Amino acid sequence: MTSVLDSIEKGTTYLESKGIEDARRNMQLLVTHQLGCSKVELYMQFDRPMTEDELTPLREKLKRRASGEPLQHILGSVEFYRREFKTDSRALIPRPETEELVSIILNQSLPAELNLLDVGTGSGVLGLSLASELGGKCHSATLSDISHDALSLAEENTTLLGLGRIELLWSDLFSKLEDRKFHLITANLPYISDSEEDSLSGEVQRDPALALYGGKDGLDILRDFIKQAPRYLHPGGIVALEIGYDQAEAVEAMLAEHQFIDIKTHHDLNGVARFPIAKIPGSPPPINPPAEDPDAQSEAPETQALSADHP
Repeated sequence: MTSVLDSIEKGTTYLESKGIEDARRNMQLLVTHQLGCSKVELYMQFDRPMTEDELTPLREKLKRRASGEPLQHILGSVEFYRREFKTDSRALIPRPETEELVSIILNQSLPAELNLLDVGTGSGVLGLSLASELGGKCHSATLSDISHDALSLAEENTTLLGLGRIELLWSDLFSKLEDRKFHLITANLPYISDSEEDSLSGEVQRDPALALYGGKDGLDILRDFIKQAPRYLHPGGIVALEIGYDQAEAVEAMLAEHQFIDIKTHHDLNGVARFPIAKIPGSPPPINPPAEDPDAQSEAPETQALSADHP
């Protein structure tokens, strides 16, 4: 009989022969998924024989991984910021770098209550993670995307997490947002240049092209986003982005050109300038302004006239 450990060892060797990076971890995850156990539980049953009913589907998953199919697509889920999300070919596979963006945003000076917009949400991991972490501080969260397939996946993840206050919206950047304004806008938009397509790994090329490519220099969609974003931000509103490894200087210049201040690009754990954060001048208004005191005296006529002329 083939034991759990035997399966891991043989599968690891097979994946290595097919050029799969981190082969042992891949195989361990395939086995834990097949057995429906945690990694700790897996270690405790290394000597247990595996039945043919367990081995047959495991072999099929192993072949799919060896062919270059992303592990996340095979497992159907990914862990992101301590939560489990569904993932498949409908949207970009969430990358670990984007988890860093969540932490950076949460460390910003945010309003006591805020409205959140996540543009190009994909599977929803960025917007949903922020909404979950902010809790009651997040008055509402809108997740938008140009892909109906991606929005359907984001909807499934919203249900999976049991979140309220979430609006899912089809929109080409800001096209369907009319005159709405937000305190925080996040975006992980396509930023790979068209010329890089042939140099991408086979796994990355399995992501939807709509989620990957940003034109000749990779900045076409970011240009449109940055140009339009100020109109949809409250005074003092924050924009937080994920960009390509060599785009920080160009993106910072675009932000400065379009009213943004306090521009800072944070580095990822590999030292790459990856996450520009910037804001619009001013102080954000409260979502629920305090009620007026009915006993307070009304303004003098001169003051009222001044306020009307200078809003």
